[in-house]
Parts: sequence; structure tokens; C-alpha cells
Amino acid sequence: MIQKFKRPVVWIPVVLVLFSGILAFQVKNDKLFALAKNIDIFATLIRELDSYYVDEINPDELVTIGINAMLEELDPYTEFIPEEESDDFRMLTTGEYAGVGALIGNRGGGNMILMPYTGFPAQNAGLKIADFIIKIDSIDVARKSTSEVSELLKGPANTSVKVTVKRNTDTLQFSLIRKKISLKNVPFYGKLDDKTGYIKLADFTTNASSEVRNALVALKAQGADRLILDLRDNPGGLLNEAVEIVNLFIPKGKEVVKTIGKLQNVNYTYKTTKTPIDKEIPLVVLINERSASAAEIVAGALQDYDRAVLVGRKSFGKGLVQTTIPLTYNAQAKITTAKYYIPSGRCIQAIDYAQSRENGSVTTVPDSLRKAFKTANGRVVLDGAGIEPDEKVSEITYAPISYTLVAGNHIFDFATQYFYKNKSISNPMTFQITDQDYEDFKKFLIGKDYDYTTYTEKSLSDLEKYVEKEPYYEEIKAQMEAIKAKVNHSKENDVDTHKKEIRKILSEEIVSRYYFQEGMIEAGLDEDPAVELAKSFLNTSSKYIKTLTASAK
Repeated sequence: MIQKFKRPVVWIPVVLVLFSGILAFQVKNDKLFALAKNIDIFATLIRELDSYYVDEINPDELVTIGINAMLEELDPYTEFIPEEESDDFRMLTTGEYAGVGALIGNRGGGNMILMPYTGFPAQNAGLKIADFIIKIDSIDVARKSTSEVSELLKGPANTSVKVTVKRNTDTLQFSLIRKKISLKNVPFYGKLDDKTGYIKLADFTTNASSEVRNALVALKAQGADRLILDLRDNPGGLLNEAVEIVNLFIPKGKEVVKTIGKLQNVNYTYKTTKTPIDKEIPLVVLINERSASAAEIVAGALQDYDRAVLVGRKSFGKGLVQTTIPLTYNAQAKITTAKYYIPSGRCIQAIDYAQSRENGSVTTVPDSLRKAFKTANGRVVLDGAGIEPDEKVSEITYAPISYTLVAGNHIFDFATQYFYKNKSISNPMTFQITDQDYEDFKKFLIGKDYDYTTYTEKSLSDLEKYVEKEPYYEEIKAQMEAIKAKVNHSKENDVDTHKKEIRKILSEEIVSRYYFQEGMIEAGLDEDPAVELAKSFLNTSSKYIKTLTASAK
């Protein structure tokens, strides 16, 4: 009886394993069959459409539309990159292309230079902000799109191109030699005072970590013994660059990020491999709702190790990793292959795309489902909705008139006019337009279209739409009109009422004409609430240390 009892004990697990293996094989086969079947149906449909549809069709265009529609069902980051877009994709990941080195855009019905990059052909040749591009070589580009003009300016390095522009009333031609353009990940760094260094990291393309390293070393050599790393508005990029940047501040052998996906080959733990530049320097990292991906890895890892105080607003919440997969005919696919987890063990992905696919709506992780984790010092941090700063800073809100003056290009146009009337200005951090300059701006606005609706006017208008439907509307109509008359804005008065903020916006735009992107960033740091708060942490060691201890949260 004992022997008879033992035999099933031995064989039942074997039978179960065999059965589960057969079942798994069957499921896999069913999936492969469904995949092959649907690919065959899709190919047959395209072929029959090409044969029978009443009008001529473009198979390439239809297939691309179909592919993009399919990928949109997954998440915003999984993309198809056809061969003709591979150069643009390469530029996004490496920050490199061959061209003249200028940002162009459509203003006033034409394409103009918005920013020549320092040290590259456009700036070296003398092209200026607000130059309208009217011809490239012999091609009239007055009616071409911005993307078409951009492509004409690009080309193999060391080839020549002639650019004809309209500057005020003059028509000027410039001869340029295209060069390999490497866009800076660190467009500006400098000292904010005798002791405080500042690094603006705008992107995570190739060499981002080297640029941050060089900036850090230079600032320390200049006497900086505390640092602000600005990751605001940084959309992220290359994961390995994020790991290298964290390594500048924490010791060798520490985990920075772990990626976990469906396939074993995407599961990987990234650790620091080098001796840090400075593991003691007091550090504040600035983040906001547009800090994403690699920027969140840097901010989150430094927070998890209690190596930096985070100041600003909650980050975007992109905890997904994309891998570029080569396809046939030189096409590529950027596919979400994993989620990433920072040292405390948390994933900061804010949107559950799997759940969104099921119910058709974008679903964020509810607060009730966010899990608690702990930093190295025992501070509580949460997963599932971006990186929370240690100290919050409210977003700056501008008056409607300021938005309107910027959107209508009135700030831009006045700055250009100012530039051609004034040969030089003081340094970016100290420059401010004078009261007389502001009066000149007010005169400049005379006859210009810059109408807008204030927040109060919009609220009253919305209220009136509802009240009009009520039976007592006629009784209160006169009072409504009286209130509207009292709050009705005066454009001229608003220019004076909001002089301080408009003046600052004007000053920053004018600075860009003389000092380009670097100067505009530096000028924007003056009276920046997040920067001021960061400096207060760095200038008060007790406040800085207390924030990084377990009792801080």
C-alpha cells in the first residue's frame, strides 16, 4: 500500500509539468497563429484596395496610418520611425546633425531665425534673430513650411549653402559652410554668488553627463562649494547618461535604476561604476511637471539616497523605458520594453496605460493605491505619480495681457527694434529696461492688436450664459451690466498695472538678442522663486540637513 501510494506522488508532478508545458506551447502556438493570420489579412486588404479602390491610393501612406493608429492604442512613447525620418530621430537621441546651427520658426507669415546657436555657422556668419528667410541657394522659400526650410538648411558637413534673408528693409545674402552641430545638453552654467554654482541641464542626449561633469569641475575651480542642478522642463533621454550624472554625486557600486520588462534581456540593474566628483557638496535639484524620464531618474535616485533636496513641483511621472528596434527597409520602432525602478524600489509611472486600453480613458494611479517606500535615511516617499519635491514652489502665473503680448509677438518685435537701436547692454543678470524704455514700449503698442479677456471677465461671461436662462434674468440684467462695466479692462491701464512682470519678460527677450540662449537662461534666474528657495536651503545648513533626515516627512 505504501508503494502503491508513492507512485502517484512521483508521477503527478511530472504529469502536471508535461500538461502545463503542452498548454503553454499550445497558447504560444495560438498566439503565433493569430499574429500570422492578422498580418496576412492586413496585407491582403492593402493589396485588394490597391487593385479595386475607385481612386488611386498610396499604399505607403495607408500602411503608415494603420501602423500609427495601432501604436496609439498602446502608449504615447511607442513609435514607428520610417527610413525618411531616421535622421530626425538620430538628432533627438544624439543631439547631433549637420546644418547651420539655428532654430527657425514661423512668425508673421514667414520663416525666421528664432535663435542662432552660439559658435555655429549661422551665428558666425552674422545671421540674427528675426531675420526672415526668403531664399536658400536658388530656392524661394517664402511660402514653404518650417520643416521644409529646415530640411533645406541641413545637408552633409562641409558643404556650402547660401541663405538670403530680409532684415528690416534690407535684403542680405550669407554664405555658410554646414558643420556637424552638437546641441548642448548644458546650455548654461555659472555662479549665482560667491559660493553657489548653477547648472542648467536641458536634455539627456549623448555627452550629457560629460557636460555636467565639466560644468561641475569648472564651478568648483571657481570656488563654488554648493550647487543647484536645474532639471525643470527637461524631457529626459538616454538612461545611461542619467546613471552617469547620478554617479557624479554618489559613491561607486550604488544602484541607480533597475529596468524590468517581459523579456529577460531588458531586465538590468544599473549601478555607479566610477569614483564621484563630489559626494559631499550640498546639492539642490529643481524639478517641475515637465521634468520626465531620465530627469526623474536623476532626481529620484538623489532623493532616495538623501543626497539632494528637491525643490519645485511634482515631476511628469514617466517610468517607462523605450528600446529602439531595427526593422526591415531601414525603418525602426521605438518600443516600450520595461518599467524602471529607482533605488527605494518605487516606480514613478503616473498613467496606467494597460488599464487605459481596457476602459478607453487615461487612468492615473489613484492616491489610495500609491505605495510607500523609504529613502536611505528613512524618509517616506511614494510611487506611482512622479517625483514629489521635498519643498514645493507654486507655478508662476502671468496676467492675460502678458500672455497676449507674447503670443502676438509684440514683445518679440519690440526686442528686435531695441536691438537695432542699441549696440550693447549690460550683463544678462543685471540688465533691466529703463522707465523710458517701457514708455517707448507703450508707444510701440499704439495701434497694435492685443485684445484679451481677463479671468474676471470670462467668469462673468460664463455666469451670464447660465443666468440668461433663468426667469429672473430681466430683474438683474441691469446689475450684471453694471458689474461688467466696472471690471471691464483697459489695455492701457493693464500695461501699467502689470508693469513689473511685462518689464521682466521684455528684458529677458532683449537679452536674448545680445547673449542668445545662454543669456536668456541667466536673465531668467533673477527673482526666480525656485532658485531663491534653493539658495535658502544651501545657505542654511541646519535647514538643508533637517530636510534630508527621517523626521522631515
